[in-house]
Amino acid sequence: MASVRARGDEDGGKPIDAMGESELSGRLRAEGLAAAAWSNAPGDVYAVHRHAYDKVIVCSRGSITFGLPGRGETLLLGAGDRLDLPAGTDHDAAVGPSGVTCLEAHLPAGRLGRHPAVRPAGSW
Repeated sequence: MASVRARGDEDGGKPIDAMGESELSGRLRAEGLAAAAWSNAPGDVYAVHRHAYDKVIVCSRGSITFGLPGRGETLLLGAGDRLDLPAGTDHDAAVGPSGVTCLEAHLPAGRLGRHPAVRPAGSW
């Protein structure tokens, strides 16, 4: 199984860990996305599932690993990292040892293309 680590160290001289949820939310709003926050405790797990809508997920605190069983990949997101997840993509998730808070926005199916894309902190 392939593993992708999405991490950037800096964003215009500002450490990624110093970026707050409001700044990340503002970046999403600038793209026309309305995001809501959710959190999970350390070790929480979501079984394989899919959605009928495209989803943009930004990790604002902690970490979460998404599995893409149909692609044989795992995607580890930390603070500031983003996952663009197209509708119909089978995925599971496991929350990291410090828990996680994410921002999530939904789009009509087909807006994100056909393949999941990880965008490291500082690159979007």
